[in-house]
Amino acid sequence: MASIGKIARRTFLFGSLAIVGGVAVGAWYVNKPAPNPLKPGPDEAALNPFVLINADGITLIAPRAEMGQGTHTTWAALLAEELDVTLDQVTVLHGEPAQAYYNSALMGEGLNTKGYDDSSFQHALAGAVGKVGKVLSLQVTGGSTAMRDGYERMRVAGAAAREMLKEAAAQQLGVKAKELKTENGTIIAPDGTTLLYTDVAMAAAELDPPKVKLRPQSDWKILGKSIPRIDILGKSTGTAQFGIDTRLPGMKFASVRMSPKRGGMKSFDARDAKAMPGVEKVVDMGDGVAVIANNTWLAMQALDAIEVEWDDAPYDATTDAIFAKIEAGFDLEPNSTLRDDGKADALPKGATEVTAEYRVPFLSHATMEPQNATAWIDGRKLRVWSGNQAPGFTQSACAEEAGLDVDDVIVETTLMGGGFGRRGEFDFSVLATRVAKSVPGTPVQVTWSREEDMTHDFYRPGAIARMTGGVKDGTAVLLDARVSAPSVTKQAMNRWLGFTPGGPDRAITDSLFNQPYGIENYRVRGYQADTNPPMGFWRSVGASFNGFFSESFVDEMALAAGVDPLEFRLKLTRDEWEPAYNVLQAVKEMSGWTGETPDGVGRGVAMVYSFGSPAAIVIEVKDQDGDIRMTDAWIAVDPGVALDPSIIEAQLFGGMAYGLSAAIGEEITWADGEVEQLNFPDYEPLRIQQMPRVSVRVLETQEHIGGIGEVGTPPAAPALANAIFDLTGTRARSLPLNKEFSFFV
Repeated sequence: MASIGKIARRTFLFGSLAIVGGVAVGAWYVNKPAPNPLKPGPDEAALNPFVLINADGITLIAPRAEMGQGTHTTWAALLAEELDVTLDQVTVLHGEPAQAYYNSALMGEGLNTKGYDDSSFQHALAGAVGKVGKVLSLQVTGGSTAMRDGYERMRVAGAAAREMLKEAAAQQLGVKAKELKTENGTIIAPDGTTLLYTDVAMAAAELDPPKVKLRPQSDWKILGKSIPRIDILGKSTGTAQFGIDTRLPGMKFASVRMSPKRGGMKSFDARDAKAMPGVEKVVDMGDGVAVIANNTWLAMQALDAIEVEWDDAPYDATTDAIFAKIEAGFDLEPNSTLRDDGKADALPKGATEVTAEYRVPFLSHATMEPQNATAWIDGRKLRVWSGNQAPGFTQSACAEEAGLDVDDVIVETTLMGGGFGRRGEFDFSVLATRVAKSVPGTPVQVTWSREEDMTHDFYRPGAIARMTGGVKDGTAVLLDARVSAPSVTKQAMNRWLGFTPGGPDRAITDSLFNQPYGIENYRVRGYQADTNPPMGFWRSVGASFNGFFSESFVDEMALAAGVDPLEFRLKLTRDEWEPAYNVLQAVKEMSGWTGETPDGVGRGVAMVYSFGSPAAIVIEVKDQDGDIRMTDAWIAVDPGVALDPSIIEAQLFGGMAYGLSAAIGEEITWADGEVEQLNFPDYEPLRIQQMPRVSVRVLETQEHIGGIGEVGTPPAAPALANAIFDLTGTRARSLPLNKEFSFFV
């Protein structure tokens, strides 16, 4: 996608001019308002890019995808709070690709600061960098940024719309707007006269949005409380429409079989497949084949009947070869040294040295809904229905595949049965477009088999950490960490933007260099390993493995210091950053932690700062007839502002389960260039009976709002590993844990 790459490179130039130099042209380009993409009909009023009012009521056009994390509910609540309507008066639709729907928080997340101790200037800088996302049309759901992105924007959108409606009503009634009140979608005049928002919406849309003052948290009526999810009825009754549920008149069904080695296709023989009743067409996809049939199952069966000869993989062909390259990464120059406090080259006098090496495997996203998309090329227009996390990138990539202008491509973003970063990619939408080109005028739904999904993922990278620490007088005095991993950022950005950004790769050491521990000599270096199996962003990205490295090693240092591991952490966080101390203190209280466990019981603790929020977990395990069983888990988090406690709780449950699932039994391996795990029997997730009882406490002590969607994942694996050590006396330094321990099922 060279055109996107050119735009992106040009955008980064404008961004740097605006942020660093304050150059007038750059600042104007970044800060000028994005055009309103809404084109209301004759009886509709668009008050801003997010608020559409017609006779049916109020519609929020939400630019962030709903994939089970509750974003649409909380965004609707943010809008409703300032618009003075009830939540049931707001309908939510996902917005089509548009610059106005850029993610204002995503690029700021990439700044190479520790985050937790950022100054006011650094927070302002992150906000300025975030505006570059507008120029990039960075309409992406990810990085636990949905609430950080929408927290102010949605309230401003609601407040501005409210004041526009009041002004239109004031002009109609011949009074001043400040004399009017609003309540539940109604404008009330001093004499008791009432007007519905729908009565004045058309006139309000002609007005310029005013500057507004947002309501203080103490005046909130909706936010800050647990409220019913707006998507729960549809998902409970089976009427919610996911990508795989798309049905169109005359639609055909297809599936694909692409190169398992991610290389080319030498040849294929489809004679047997073509002879199967109901098979309508076999499509040469270039590096694979597709079958179009009268149902999805038949298409998948026909693909199995096709004999294919594949080219070799363009990456190291075995797991051992890939990890040899990761290990060799330590011999390269560091790609980053994002933390270098004190003097980490030598052990302080009188300190006891602690060393350890850890490693983690590659991981699949393993979404419950396999990748799928529906495409329809009708004349010179393309329409795509897909559950995706990046509609703008999806639109551009599908336009390129179809040979159309971007304006001739419509992307409908559906609900999705799990994303975790996988649906930030656009390969499944592009392949659906490629199949649709072979049957112009006919909509075709392309659904991947589970095996195709598992073997054609963009995986969480494997990584190795080499840690050196020093303890003295009951505390840590040295932490020198080195992490080697291939660059997921480099690969993903090249796919998305057509070029690879330079500079330090934050993801390699994220949630290791920026942990809120007050250690005088603290250095973290990242090494970019020279190996390139297919990789992508996975829930919590680098924090997913660095949380394991950091918190396992902190436990080892506590043991060497002869100090209770939770007390060890409390001492290190107390003066460094209070919110981290607070979440640790919370799980101590919740779990009744004493530092002593009876025979047959183990407890472990971990605290990880990621995506703007500290999260601490205590996990208890028991020996059950020689197997390890998780019995209880206690989680505390501090996102600064708890917009909906029940959604936060659900995200922490899910994030922890996702992390535990990976920690216990998930691993992606290669042989002869092909992934060996084909389905859930080979890549076994956590069973429901393995899940511990979970208690959650949400704190609100930090100044800025933090993320939630991913923060439950990073501390899960180390908390479990530390609990297993407490139970068995055996230290786990590699994942998955089922290679060393037997778990209750």
